[in-house]
Order: sequence, then structure tokens, then C-alpha cells
Amino acid sequence: MRGSLKDRLTVSNDTRHLLAVRDFTGRMARQGPLPPEEVHKITLAVDEAVTNIIEHGFNQGEKGSIEIEAEWEGEKFRVTIRDSARVFNPDSIPSPDVQEHVKAGRKKGLGLFLMRQIMDEVKYRYKDGTQNELTMVKYVKAK
Repeated sequence: MRGSLKDRLTVSNDTRHLLAVRDFTGRMARQGPLPPEEVHKITLAVDEAVTNIIEHGFNQGEKGSIEIEAEWEGEKFRVTIRDSARVFNPDSIPSPDVQEHVKAGRKKGLGLFLMRQIMDEVKYRYKDGTQNELTMVKYVKAK
């Protein structure tokens, strides 16, 4: 794929908007040469990230917005998620022992693990003391 394609979606911190986030992510990911199963996985990774922001980043009743920017640049698909929720550094969370997690019957807590498994890069930064920024990248693999 040559050139670039970029679009942005902003939603409030309400789980009712997750369908719009999934639709936006899937639509953008399909614009490049990724196989459908990779598009599905990327959509899942973005859904997990936004769900975590909504459920854990804001206090009960607190209003906020989440911006999702998706961009194709050559053979690279990048999704950047920005929010004004409390500071959260995913690098501070160790990878879980998945076997133990499943054995214990836990259904939550694997979102970050999934993001790291699905995407080729997962980077976090806190901008200007006011904004979380999570960037996830997927490269098109040569066949």
C-alpha cells in the first residue's frame, strides 16, 4: 500500500460507544492489505484498550472523552488512543501467567496481555501532564 490514510473518532467515556469504536477500527483496518482475521484481532485490541480506559480510567460519573486516531502509512497500521483519564502506565503491569489466570477462573485482566500479543508495538506516554496516549502498531507481514 502506498501513501497514507488517516481518520479520527472521538467518543465520550461510555461503554455504549464501544460499537462505534469497533466499527471505526474495523473500517480503517480493512483499508489496507491485512487479512480479515488480523483486522478482527486489531479491532479486539482497540476495544480492550478503550474498555479499560472507560472502566478504570475515570471516576464513577466523571465525564471525559476518548479520541481514537487510525492511520495507514505504507505497510504500517497505527492506532493512537488519547484520553484525559487518570494516569495509567501499562508498562508497570507485568504479563500475567495465563494458565494460572484461567485455572483461577478469572475472566478479566487479560486486556493488556491481548493487546501485546496482537499488536507488533504497544507504547504509552503521558503528554504534557494532561493526557494519556497509547499507540499500537501492526505491520503487514510479507507473504
